[in-house]
Amino acid sequence: MQYTDQISLARQVDMVFKELDTELGGMTSGTVFIQIRNNAIGKFGIRHNPIAGRNGQITEEEQGLSVEQRRSFKAMAIEVLKYKRYWTHGEISYEFALRQNTVIVDAILESNYNMANLMIQRYPKSKNAANTYHDVASDV
Repeated sequence: MQYTDQISLARQVDMVFKELDTELGGMTSGTVFIQIRNNAIGKFGIRHNPIAGRNGQITEEEQGLSVEQRRSFKAMAIEVLKYKRYWTHGEISYEFALRQNTVIVDAILESNYNMANLMIQRYPKSKNAANTYHDVASDV
């Protein structure tokens, strides 16, 4: 059995898009999000409201991205990984829309850091743990 930490992030993104393929086939816009922890994808999905209202009428989208448009979207999503540098925790959001029969993708890369981990790694617990609330200015 292979674990996600043994699979490249690009391969994991490929797996995500294979899982979302049918759903993307019914959408013309939305946001695919991928949450990353230790360079492994945990949670992923699509933020989308498939019901649109115009002129007092509520309708569902008739068709979504074609097979070729979904293939193009996946290729762009994997290409975006080249711009992810130095961080291991965060989220990548791919906002997509179909414009004049072309899929347009904007990517947002968000890094996340945990202060508790930073404190453990760089500032080990002092011998005088009782003095928790000392002068903050003296640390800076």
